[in-house]
Amino acid sequence: MHRLCSLLLISLFASLSYSQAFDVSGKIIDQDGQPISFANVLLLSAKDSTFIKGTSASEEGVFVFEEVEPALYFLKASYINNQSSLLGIDVKESVQIGALIIPLNVEELNEVVVAAQKPTVKRLADRIVFNVENTVVSQGSTLDILKSTPGVIENQGGFLIRGRKATIYLNNRKVQLSNDEVNDLLKGFSGVNIKSVEVMAMPPASYDAESGPIINIITNKSVLPGYKGSVNGTYTQAVFPKYSVGTSHYFKTDKLNLFANYSYNPKKEIRKTKKGINFINDANQVFSIWDTDLEELKRAKSHNVTVTVDYKLNDKNSLNFSSYYLNNPNETNNGNSVTTILNNQKTIDSTFRTINQLERDNTNFAADLTFTHRLKKDGAKLDINTHYTNYSENFQQALNSNYFDASANGVRSFGFDTSSKQDIEIFIGQLDITTPIGNGSLDAGLKASVINSESNIDYFNFSGSDESISPNLSDNFLYDENIYAAYASLVKDWDKWSLKAGIRGEYTDAKGTSLNLGLANDQNFFELFPSLYILHTLNEKNSLAFDYNRGLDRPRYNDLNPFRNFVNENDFEEGNARLTASFTQNFNLNYTYNDEWFFDLYYRDNGQLIENLTFQDNENLTQRKLKQNVLESISYGFDITFSKGIIDPWYLYAYISIFHEHLDVIAVESNNAMQRSSVDGLYAYWANYLTLSKDGTFTGELGFSYMSNFNFGTYIQDEQINLSLGLRKSLWNNRAAFSLTIEDILEEYVPTYTSKYLNQDNYYKRRPETQFVRFGFTYNFGNFRLSDNQRAISKRERERLKSE
Repeated sequence: MHRLCSLLLISLFASLSYSQAFDVSGKIIDQDGQPISFANVLLLSAKDSTFIKGTSASEEGVFVFEEVEPALYFLKASYINNQSSLLGIDVKESVQIGALIIPLNVEELNEVVVAAQKPTVKRLADRIVFNVENTVVSQGSTLDILKSTPGVIENQGGFLIRGRKATIYLNNRKVQLSNDEVNDLLKGFSGVNIKSVEVMAMPPASYDAESGPIINIITNKSVLPGYKGSVNGTYTQAVFPKYSVGTSHYFKTDKLNLFANYSYNPKKEIRKTKKGINFINDANQVFSIWDTDLEELKRAKSHNVTVTVDYKLNDKNSLNFSSYYLNNPNETNNGNSVTTILNNQKTIDSTFRTINQLERDNTNFAADLTFTHRLKKDGAKLDINTHYTNYSENFQQALNSNYFDASANGVRSFGFDTSSKQDIEIFIGQLDITTPIGNGSLDAGLKASVINSESNIDYFNFSGSDESISPNLSDNFLYDENIYAAYASLVKDWDKWSLKAGIRGEYTDAKGTSLNLGLANDQNFFELFPSLYILHTLNEKNSLAFDYNRGLDRPRYNDLNPFRNFVNENDFEEGNARLTASFTQNFNLNYTYNDEWFFDLYYRDNGQLIENLTFQDNENLTQRKLKQNVLESISYGFDITFSKGIIDPWYLYAYISIFHEHLDVIAVESNNAMQRSSVDGLYAYWANYLTLSKDGTFTGELGFSYMSNFNFGTYIQDEQINLSLGLRKSLWNNRAAFSLTIEDILEEYVPTYTSKYLNQDNYYKRRPETQFVRFGFTYNFGNFRLSDNQRAISKRERERLKSE
């Protein structure tokens, strides 16, 4: 392994050979001779106007292109929606051009700056980019933005892309958290700090093989020197009122770029669940019917702090430090459920009431440090990154049930307490190198990650007795994981063809041990994960693309942890220490017309993926939810995407997916029979973004989504509909913005999940606070204008700008 890594690095550095080249420099000014800070400057081939290099001017408007090969070129500069004329140059020696003039219309510029923008969707070779900065979508939390992101489906606390669970990245760095922890982080991170969301259904080789589909959240940055800040708040009226407050601060000098954000998000939420189980005997007849009404009241006070620091050491070297801290103290979740037990004649046999009181404290701290060195060859760079995460959680539970006969007379009671603790540490080291090769580029890197997790749970304070619950369930679970990876990715263009090919190798050494149960799970394997993207441009308006990659689904420490979490003594969730890794194959064929219509035909072999499955035990009258490797899982579908400004004030985005999903599972409570769960479904999403005033300061959004049905393990989800409305008004020369958001207007966003096969017959329907009205307010101060100079670079040029 070490020899392979050494050879890889030697070959990469050897490719950075020096050839004779010159510098091209100049200054960007407006029509009055004033310098324009941070304008974009492009160097284009004079032969066919293709992109060669790109850079940004300094605060004084000065720009320099280094290591330019002798040839004829065009220079072009742009700023906001204004640009210079093309300037031809013949590079035979270093060239000082003097000045490029960008004529600016001050009134027009202010109008662009002040006006709230419409969200835009851009389809690149390997991702969809949803730009939300300064839009009505950004007035909620980051979690709300993801719910509105095209192609992303929010369900049961997680996010799906083409039916697969997505991994969350923040500024190209993986967020090392569970679903619940990610949601806490996203709820506490104000949407006003988000610039765009990138959706990658098939990520390239530079990303972890187990990431699956990726949602990459890009935060905005101040590009003007000086200080700017903002305060923001929301008031939400759902079943219970709730609010959030936050503040963001930016500070920039020639060398330093600092961002800090704090948010406080106290809330009181209610979730109602209706569950039903028909227990079936050996004659395949229902002999007992259990109907449960569960009401959970959750109180939380979440504090979130995010800090990002960019520091330029010199022209060649820079540092980036980013961190987030999440503290959720004294969170409570009090559940009150009533279960009515009917006999096969549907008359009441008995009832029981369960009070389940949960208390949780958790903290999560993550820090990320990156050193960037720009190599001698223009566009070549070396990144060295280190990451550390520390997560700690304390969890207390008190569960008590009282049983009554058909006449409501008390029969018996049962209760117990649990206390659990989990500590997780994650260490990551990574090295990445990028170098241009002709009209393409080569990326390569090495990565090592170490995860140490220790969990324990104690059962005590029993009252009454139950055959399946005792102090013997107390346990300690240890998990250690080491992953070593190397990758290389090549991007190359030939006339009308573009190629992006990559290979990633990962070695996994992991072990999970249950000390009390004596169970151990060892995983030691090395696998290769190729990826391929081929783009053929037929003409100016038509293109075809083919994508392929191989992925990995590893069991995580929470999946392997055999601890049980009880709703009541008859209903619980547990991990599975016998899980194994699975591998996926993904294929996609795309046709694009005029960068407005996108047609995708995909096929995915999910392998023996790890799925949440629920089984009822007809003998012991219990229901358990557990992780299990399925026998087979296949997905395929046809997606249509449309994105266009219909008329000047109306921008439309539409996404339709027709899909098939099936998976084969071992029905562990049905004599281990093989059971196929299959669904043919339709998902549709329409978003209308409207400019409602002439000056552009009043905007609106009308969104609609529809899901016919979907497959969640052995459960089939029925129809789901959501209609939402958003309005945003900017005031006081963009110093303030008010927003209004209404979600789940039709009150049809809560589906029912049904599992019915062999001797299994159960369902549930959860109703969280999906219907609400939210008012948002943001106030800007300091040098708040022109928060970003948007770059107008074509799809192919963006793919080449790997260092941007």
